Amino acid sequence: MPEGRIVKALSGFYYVADGDRVIQCRARGLFKKKDAKVNPLVGDWVVYESVSETEGYIMQVHERKSELLRPPVSNVDQAILVFSLKEPAFSSLLLDKFLVHTEHAGIDSVIVLSKADLAGAEETAEVIRKYERVGYRVIPTSKQDGRGVNELRAELRDRISVFAGQSGVGKSSLINLLFPGIELQTGDVSQKLGRGRHTTRHVELIPLAEGGYVADTPGFSSLEFIGLSELDLARSFREFEQLADGCRFRGCLHLSEPGCAVREAVETDEIDPARYEHYKQFTEELKEYQRRNKPW
Repeated sequence: MPEGRIVKALSGFYYVADGDRVIQCRARGLFKKKDAKVNPLVGDWVVYESVSETEGYIMQVHERKSELLRPPVSNVDQAILVFSLKEPAFSSLLLDKFLVHTEHAGIDSVIVLSKADLAGAEETAEVIRKYERVGYRVIPTSKQDGRGVNELRAELRDRISVFAGQSGVGKSSLINLLFPGIELQTGDVSQKLGRGRHTTRHVELIPLAEGGYVADTPGFSSLEFIGLSELDLARSFREFEQLADGCRFRGCLHLSEPGCAVREAVETDEIDPARYEHYKQFTEELKEYQRRNKPW
């Protein structure tokens, strides 16, 4: 049977891209049962059965390598997290919160610093050093002088990407530079509330001429720590996870436990103290979320 990728889901139909064709499919009844183990999502690689040149039925969903609930999309390779260096001021706290969510979802992140022309060279270099040290790709960009645009376009090639980030940082301008004529929803998240300003009726994958897709979705519509345990949160900081085997206790949360390799690394600046302070703040937010959402 033929196979393809779901690029849009709308009103009970799934649109499956197979080469140059897009087949309008419905899901077979087995996906609609209450105990169905999986339901088709945009981004899924599926097996379908054709009933005509343009219509068919989805028969099987292949195993996913990643899955997001908000937005509902699977097999995303990377999140493009856009944060400005100026106007509004760079927020490492909000960026670190985004990074927790992408790490927990098993999705790589590319950090894009917009409005780099407004910031000093040393200020830009400091942010780049901070996050490259953890292991993230960081690309400074500017719509004024065009810096970083080709570099970012190369990162998108042959990958499924989703754009997200802080409000008012120029994501729309950046996307217009990357893809002239394509309008995407861009996932503005309020720095004060940590919530999206709007939601989408559907998710769609937009094919790129160079290969790959960009998800037309407003990114992460909530930055609350839904579905995370305290250990999940600790493991979502890459630099902590790299040192966790050196902690005295398995499952160390790096807060007050004796013999903690992570806290020792913070004291010697091997781990950025500001990132560690954000982790402690997120731990308190997680505890508060858990208190508000007890199952009884």
